[in-house]
Amino acid sequence: MPIIVNLDVVLAQRKMRLNDLAEAVGITPQNLSILKTGKARAIRFSTLEAICQTLQCQPGEILEFRAGIEEENSNSKNQTSEKIVD
Repeated sequence: MPIIVNLDVVLAQRKMRLNDLAEAVGITPQNLSILKTGKARAIRFSTLEAICQTLQCQPGEILEFRAGIEEENSNSKNQTSEKIVD
């Protein structure tokens, strides 16, 4: 998928831990980890809004589009299941 999740970068810039963000946003650390690792297939706008509000950032700082990523990922497809983040 050509959408890259830069949540770990924004967390590091804000010096915030994943568990602290999960608690502030009101979702489980596991669901946030699924998003952070790029295994999520969808995210609710309300969740994205809460993340952006907590981190004081724009959605574009967390999500990035990179053309050509699809081909790279299809060559090294992972057997993990993709999830929807609440």
